[in-house]
Amino acid sequence: MKSLLTLTSIAGFLSQTALGAPQCATRQKPTHWSTEEWDAIVVGAGTAGIIVADRLSEAGKKTLLLELGGASYGVTGGTEKPAWLDGTDMSRVDVPGLYKSIFNGSKEILCPSGVMNSYQACTIGGNSAINAGLYFQPPASDWDDWHPDGWKSVDVQNATQRLLDMQPSVTRYSQDGKLYVQSGYEAAKRWIVDSAKFTEVSFNETPDNKDRVFGRTAYNYIGGQRGGPTKTYLQEALKRSNFHLQTGAHVKHINHVGGVASGVTVMVDGSEMEIPLSKDGRVVLSAGAIGSPGLLMHSGIGPMDTLYNMSDAGVMRFNSTGWVFNPSVGEGLFDNPNTFIELSGPTIQSYVHSYDNPIPADRDLYLSSRSGPYAFASQTSAFWAYLPNPDGTKTGLQGTIDSSGFGEFTKNNTITLNIYGTSGLGSTGSVILSDNGNFTPGPSSDVYYSDPRDSLNIATFIHSIFQALPPSTPNTPAADGLTPLNIPQNSTVEEIRKYITTPSTYAVGSVQHWSSSCRIGKCVDADTRVIGTKNIHVIDASILSPLTVNPQFGVMVAGEKGAERMLATW
Repeated sequence: MKSLLTLTSIAGFLSQTALGAPQCATRQKPTHWSTEEWDAIVVGAGTAGIIVADRLSEAGKKTLLLELGGASYGVTGGTEKPAWLDGTDMSRVDVPGLYKSIFNGSKEILCPSGVMNSYQACTIGGNSAINAGLYFQPPASDWDDWHPDGWKSVDVQNATQRLLDMQPSVTRYSQDGKLYVQSGYEAAKRWIVDSAKFTEVSFNETPDNKDRVFGRTAYNYIGGQRGGPTKTYLQEALKRSNFHLQTGAHVKHINHVGGVASGVTVMVDGSEMEIPLSKDGRVVLSAGAIGSPGLLMHSGIGPMDTLYNMSDAGVMRFNSTGWVFNPSVGEGLFDNPNTFIELSGPTIQSYVHSYDNPIPADRDLYLSSRSGPYAFASQTSAFWAYLPNPDGTKTGLQGTIDSSGFGEFTKNNTITLNIYGTSGLGSTGSVILSDNGNFTPGPSSDVYYSDPRDSLNIATFIHSIFQALPPSTPNTPAADGLTPLNIPQNSTVEEIRKYITTPSTYAVGSVQHWSSSCRIGKCVDADTRVIGTKNIHVIDASILSPLTVNPQFGVMVAGEKGAERMLATW
C-alpha cells in the first residue's frame, strides 16, 4: 500500500539501476533531490499518495514523493513476470488475471519484514498494484452518515467527478467486448435475483443504491490491463519539473518540534539523511491505515502511553517537550470481517487463473488482444444489502462471487462467495506497536467482531439468503441450484454466527481493507491536518470511516478531496 518506506534506491544518481527503475525516477536535476527544499513531501506512492502528489505539483507546489519499494507495473520498470509475458512490456502487476498469484508471495512488490505487521504492498502504486482492481463508487450515504461537515456527499462531488474523468469505472473489461467465465454469475443471479428477489442493477449507473441490489463487478482496468493511479495520475506528475519520485526511501520519522514540521528523516541505501521542507512547506503521510499512524507514533505524535513506552525503551528520538499528544492516532482501525462460503452447482464450471501455465488459447487471446479470462481478476458479480439497527443506524453487507472454489473445496463445479460486513459495523481495533523491541506497527487483536451486534447482523444476512436456496446438505447437494458446502444450507442463525466468528481457513481472516485509523474530525481536521500540528497531514484510507463498498474508489476520492482541502488553506 502506501508504505512506510526502505529497500534500495533506484534513482539514477544513486547508481542503482538494476532493480528496473522507471525512467522518470532517474531524471537528472541540477542539485541532488535530498538537499533541495520541498513545498510538499508526500510519504507513500500508493492509492492516495500518488493522487495527492500529482495534484499538489499540478498546483505549482514543488513536490517530493517518497516510496519504500520499487517498480511494479511495466511502465514503472517492473520486470517480475511469468515466462509467457516475456517479450511484452507488462509485469505480473499489469495482468488482471494474475492478481491472486500475488498472495503466494512476491519477490519485489510486498513489504519486507519489519515494516509493518500486516500483508501490504510496498511498491509504486501501493495496494492498488496488488488488489483485484474492484472499483465501486461509494453511495452518498457513506459520506452523509459517517463523515463530518466538509466531507459530505455534496462536498466530495467534484472530487469524485475528477477521479472518474481520470480513471473511469468499467464493467466490460475484455477488449473484444465479450464476457467470459459466466457460469458462476448466472447461478448467483438465479439465486440472488430470481429467488431472493434482489434487484439487478448497473452499479455504475446507480451508485447510491446499495440495498438489495445485484450486478456485474466494476473494475478500474484500462485497455484490458490493471489501471489505478500509477497508470493515470503518476504519468501526469512525471511530466513536471517540480515533481520528483524517489523509490527505495525509508522514512524513519517526521522532523518537528511541537507539531511544526521542518522535514523528514529518511534512510536510503543504508544512509540516513534529512530532507528539508521549504518555508510554509507541508508533510503528507499517505503510508496507509497502519503505516501512517505508525509513522506518527515514531515521530512523537500519538497516544500518551504509546509515546512514553517508546521513550522508556530508548527508541523515541524526540524529547517529550516536543511531543504532540493525540489519542486518536491509530484509533478505530477497521477491516471488513470476511467469510468464505463455498458453493457447488451442476451448471458451474470453475475457472482458475494460472501464473505459469495458462490455458494456451486463453494465454494467446490475452497476449494478442487483451481479451479473455485474463482480462479480469476473477470476481464475476457482487451484491449489497443493509440491515437496520435499533439505534437508527444501518449495517452494510456485501457479497462477491469468485470464479472458483477455495481451500478444501476446489472441484470443477465450485465457486466462492465472499461475505463482508461493511459500513455501520461497531467492531474496530487500533494500530499498535509490537512489543518485541522493534515497535513495528500492526493491527490489534480486537478488529473483528468486538461488537457482538456485528456477528449477529452478518449471520442473520447469510441465513436470510440461504432461505432462497433449494434444500440441501454438503453430502446431498441440490439437483438444481447452488449448495453451500462449508456452512450447511439449513444452519440456524446461531450456528452460522458461531461459524463466522471461529477462526478458520474460511472465517475471521484479514481482507486487508485497512481504514479508519486516523479519522477526519478526530485524528485529523477537515483539512486533513493532524490535530495538534501545524503542517503535518494524513491523506489515505486512515482518514475515512468504513465504506459500504471495496475501499479503493473511496481512498482515491480522499486523495482528490484531501489535496483540494490542503490547497484551499495553503
